[in-house]
Amino acid sequence: MKIDLTVLKTVEREREISSDELIRIIEQAILQAHVRSSEGKPDPAAPQPRVEVDRRTGEVTLFEPELDEDGNRIGESVATTDDFSRIAATAAKQVIFQALRDKSDESVLGAYKDREGDIIAGVVQQGTNPRMVHVKLGDDMEALLPPEEQVPGAEYKHGQRLRVYITKVERGPRGPQVTVSRTHPSLVRRLFALEVPEIASGAVEIVAIAREAGHRTKIAVRATQPGINAKGACIGELGARVRAVQAELGDEKIDIVDYSDDLPAFVASALSPARVSDAFMLDAKTKAVRALVPDFQLSLAIGREGQNARLAAKLTGAKIDIQPDSVMDD
Repeated sequence: MKIDLTVLKTVEREREISSDELIRIIEQAILQAHVRSSEGKPDPAAPQPRVEVDRRTGEVTLFEPELDEDGNRIGESVATTDDFSRIAATAAKQVIFQALRDKSDESVLGAYKDREGDIIAGVVQQGTNPRMVHVKLGDDMEALLPPEEQVPGAEYKHGQRLRVYITKVERGPRGPQVTVSRTHPSLVRRLFALEVPEIASGAVEIVAIAREAGHRTKIAVRATQPGINAKGACIGELGARVRAVQAELGDEKIDIVDYSDDLPAFVASALSPARVSDAFMLDAKTKAVRALVPDFQLSLAIGREGQNARLAAKLTGAKIDIQPDSVMDD
């Protein structure tokens, strides 16, 4: 019995598994097939046969132990390949295939496990399930974008290029499985890190994010180094940086606000684009803050269906009571 070494070289190039590792897998697989096909249940305590593949010729040799009267190994003899039954040969192929698949799966899992919590570019593929979007990440992986991670109302067309956030990498029933998201708030964080060098270097920090995917996102930023305008760095010259992130998100609106340790001041910034006349604490224990806005900007501060106020509350962690300036006159 011979192994075609040229096939092993091809597998080595395609799956990035060394020839020595492949041969060790094959030797073990053939041995397992031989033991399985042997009559009777083998005694694990007894001397075992071994299989050796010649690294130069590919010749496979089965060595059976020679025992003395007491069952001790005194040597070994070469068994002919005719002793391998049809069942053993089939089992060997199955074990070899599974071993190679497991090795390949481990390589893919390792490559993508390290990228969990990061973003990656991919191409939308056609899938059998219309609710599940498939995203090709590379030659060796197709990720799943499940319905709950898709932006409501967004279309994912075949061949469309987009960036996704890797939420989970695990071993599935059919091999490695990567789950990605287009709604995760950290997708926005990572996109800004790509567009804003000051964020990538740590000179500017995104402290908090509140997002309603497909509609609006608010991010709070602060500078960690003196002399840097955190908000200006994120907006970019003529708004170029924030527009690049918006384009990737399907023109989702993005409000960039200044973070403050003073909660009322933070709330006043978070209610952007509305202008806040004054903000003060109502109850420090419950983080209740009242924000006063000009009467004509009340609807802007609250936002359509309360979205602006809702996102501001989520961003700051405060309970926000928005009132018009005229309430003070009353």
